[in-house]
Order: sequence, then C-alpha cells, then structure tokens
Amino acid sequence: MADAFHYPPELLELLVEAIPRLSRAKKGVVLFLRGAGVADEDLSEVERTLATNPNLINKFEIVRKVLTKVNVRGDSGLRPRREIIKRVVEFENFETCWPEDQLKAKGLVASVREAVNAKDSFTRMKQERDAEREATMSRQRADQTAAAEKRVKIERVDMRLSALFGMDDRPQERGKLLEGVLNDLFRAYGILVREDFRRRDPDTSVVLEQIDGVIEIDGSVHLVEMKWLNAPVGTGEFFPHLGRLFLRANAQGIFISSAGFTEPVVKECAAALTQKTMVLCSLQEIVMLLQRRDDLLSFLKKKSQAAIVDKNPYLQILA
Repeated sequence: MADAFHYPPELLELLVEAIPRLSRAKKGVVLFLRGAGVADEDLSEVERTLATNPNLINKFEIVRKVLTKVNVRGDSGLRPRREIIKRVVEFENFETCWPEDQLKAKGLVASVREAVNAKDSFTRMKQERDAEREATMSRQRADQTAAAEKRVKIERVDMRLSALFGMDDRPQERGKLLEGVLNDLFRAYGILVREDFRRRDPDTSVVLEQIDGVIEIDGSVHLVEMKWLNAPVGTGEFFPHLGRLFLRANAQGIFISSAGFTEPVVKECAAALTQKTMVLCSLQEIVMLLQRRDDLLSFLKKKSQAAIVDKNPYLQILA
C-alpha cells in the first residue's frame, strides 16, 4: 500500500484473524509485530500481561490491541502498518502454523492480498485521475497564460499601428514601420512569418526582389505586400507583386493597402484568380479587426475563400 492511510475496518478484521494463525505461540505473535517495527509503547501492555498472567489474553486479543494502537497513529505508525501488511501478504511457510489453522491461514492471507490489491488498484486509479486532472489544469493554465500573452502582444501592435497615423510628415519611415507592425501582428496570432525577404543574385549579391513578408497559412505560402500611400494602389504598384506570385509555384498573395485599390487593380486581380489566388485587404479592415479583437487567421481564411469560391478578391470585412 503506497499511501499513508489507516487500516479500514474490513482489512483490520482480516489482519486480526490472520496474524494469530501464522504463529503457534503468543510470544511468536509479539515477535512478528515487533519485527514489523511496532513501537515498544504499543507492545508494552500485552507484554506485561504475558509476563504476569498470560492466561488473561489470547493471540487474537494481542493482535487486536496492538493493531488498534498502531492504526490510530499518524505518520509515526505508517512504516509498521506497511510492514505488517507486507509480512502478511508475503507469508508462505504455513508449516509453522498449527495444522488445524493452516488452511484457514492460507485463506485469510489470500483475502488480505485481495484487499491490498484492490486498495492498490484504487490508489493507482486515483493517482492516475489526479495526474490527469493536474495535466488538464496545467494545460488550462498554459492556455490562459498564452491567451494573456497574446492579448498583450495584440494590444501593443494596436498601439503601434495607431501611432503610425500620426506620421504624415514621415511617409517613408511610416511605410517601413508598417511592415514590422503587420508582421508582428501575424506573429501575435501564431501565423508563421518570414519578414522583409530579399532575393539576391548569387554572383553579385544585388537584390533582385524584395518581399515585405512571407507567411504560412494551413501549409500554404503567402507573399505579403504592404503599402501606405495617399492614393489607392494602382496597377503600377500591383503588377510587381502579382509577378512575384507567378514566379513561384503554389504561392498565394496578400496585398494590404492603407488607401484601398483602384478599380483596374480589383479587375486584374479577379482575372488572375484563374491561375493565382490573391486577396486584397485595406488597412482599415485590420484596424477594425483589432478594435473588435477578432481572429486574424479566420479573417484571412474568409477573404481567401471569397477569392477562390466567389471570384471576389476584395471582400471587405469591416464588421
């Protein structure tokens, strides 16, 4: 028995019936108990009786008196309680018993083993339940911590994005900062990010193309372009990004603009959907999403579904 418990009544009665039959003499019963580590103070009463008037007490009374004292002890009685059980369940030499007690002793020892095994089984099941409950609570705590950290990251991104609207006098700096803010937004939502990707000529190290961000959604690679302009994105800004998609098999595209898109861009993007999936997204949609604390991944999937199924690359989600 692995845990610190006191003998339940049914087990105590089995021990009171079994232990006296494992030894022929009263002193043998006392030695059995002493050998199991029972304290002197728990044996002193029966030993005095045996020394002065042994006929006043029998083996069963000896065991009951001693086990009762051991059983009411706290941690100090744990070791002898365990050892008594161990010695009973491991008892095999029934030839030391009186002949008329041998079969009875075997049956009682077997009953103690069954009781102990049942207790051990319940103990293991309880330990497993406790472990499972602790694992569940640990996962919940981890999820709560992760959710809190995610909220903090999103709030910081929201503050940084809001600050960009006050940088009208520094448009180039603002455009560069926008890339970092939106890439951090992807990262806060658990979307894999590779930001500010540059492809260079292997011989000259000249930058052949630059991509604001590369993200992965459900195993699909998306090239992300981000523009903060005073006017809607026109074909001049749009076609280079579309060309990057056609240079890469299975790549999809996302274009985020602070001022929306011209009608020709929306038409060209819709026409390209037969070969490449490209979604157009306004910065206003991102701002509204952050205000609502909606899920960015679901937002992007909804826009992608509209592009693929409805041939609508510019589904605007503002509420």
